[in-house]
Amino acid sequence: MAGYIEDRWLKKRPDKLTGKRERTAIYGTGKRYRVKGIPGIQDRSFHTSEDAKQWLASAKTDSSRGEFVDPRKGEILLADYIVEYWWAGRSDEPSTADPMRSRIWNHIIPLVGDYALREIDASALRTFKAALLTRVEESTAEVIWGHLSSILGSAVDDQRLLRNPMKVKNSVKPPRAIDSKAKAWSREVVDAVRAGLQDRYQIAVDLGIGLGLRQGEAFGLAEEDFDFAAGVAHVSRQLRWDIKGRPYFSLPKGRKTREVPLPANLALRARAHFRRFPSTSCTLPWRNPEAPTTALEERQRKPITVDLILTSSHGNRIYYRTWNDRSWKRALAAAGLIKPVGEKVRHDGNRIRRVPRYAAPREDMFHVLRHTYASVQLEAGESVVSLSKWLGHSTPKVTLDHYAHFMPGAGQQGLAAMDAWLRAPSRPKVPEKSLLARRATQLPSNMQVKGIVRQVADMSVK
Repeated sequence: MAGYIEDRWLKKRPDKLTGKRERTAIYGTGKRYRVKGIPGIQDRSFHTSEDAKQWLASAKTDSSRGEFVDPRKGEILLADYIVEYWWAGRSDEPSTADPMRSRIWNHIIPLVGDYALREIDASALRTFKAALLTRVEESTAEVIWGHLSSILGSAVDDQRLLRNPMKVKNSVKPPRAIDSKAKAWSREVVDAVRAGLQDRYQIAVDLGIGLGLRQGEAFGLAEEDFDFAAGVAHVSRQLRWDIKGRPYFSLPKGRKTREVPLPANLALRARAHFRRFPSTSCTLPWRNPEAPTTALEERQRKPITVDLILTSSHGNRIYYRTWNDRSWKRALAAAGLIKPVGEKVRHDGNRIRRVPRYAAPREDMFHVLRHTYASVQLEAGESVVSLSKWLGHSTPKVTLDHYAHFMPGAGQQGLAAMDAWLRAPSRPKVPEKSLLARRATQLPSNMQVKGIVRQVADMSVK
């Protein structure tokens, strides 16, 4: 690796008459020694020749190992790096980008955005974690921590950092959400919530319970997705909304389409729903509601038209927040699961309406139907591999991590085996007709006859 040290205060060649090096025009100003000639690395100046020599030697060693990172590249502020390089290079769909951007701009940039990349050490991370946990719950903090780790990992790839400080600082542990088991409803609760919904929305409960759909998948399901002859439902899209409230269609979570077995009774309920509430044609952009700016984006975002089976009473696609507040939570209240926490005043023309306001726990929102679907399948002895495929999980391990506690007798077989292992060994039984047993039970156990007992035991009985 090339590289040399230049004395900026003296000229390179000595004077022909005096034999001494003359002073340059900048003699006595700035740092005297500059390391130059390293390909791809900006020159760096030092006050002493010893510092320059050490840095040049270290740079050569790191370069030979492929680990050289110019520290000056890490002087950029974290906020500037995020805005100018990291975020500008991402191309996430709105369903991913919008919540991610909100978390980064609301928490990461305000808390550590003023740090230079190379200044983010264990102390900075501890301070960031402590401040973050005063703003959000542990589950959200865990996600935000992952965002910051991803940003710093990209800085390593961009050769602005040698290592990701969040990966090598053992004294700083990431926030961890409290492990909580998925909750499932009983049949009685499901029926009560279903009865509390408007007739046109009751099929949503059937789809969650009978197919294990997520809410967006249920709202994006079309009549043509039902293959009654084959007995399956095709889950190939979901209805999403961006941060500006614009709807669009996209692939299900994980970008995975799937086929789910269609229970016969769900097929009957679906047919009845189609007759009573005819499906509504809906045309929405695909993947992103933003107007395309290139021919490729125009092809990728080309609108599609499907006949939605779940629409509002006005025939519009369903906005999940309005539906949750005005339909789902009211059904939960009607079933006795939640109670009003206040009221909201609404002005409808000249009329003033006071409607109750509810705060439902997350565990009782639409996703609980998906958990209930999984619990019913596992309690019936269905294969975890099959269930994982029907739920659209990436691997069966994800299914086990979420729903292992729903498996019947989980842990009981091992408990029974260990109980048998630790059972005290039983005494060997002596046959009742044995002469020894008969005489031993008949003889007194005083000290005078112990000798007789020993003699009897040593006798050869014919």
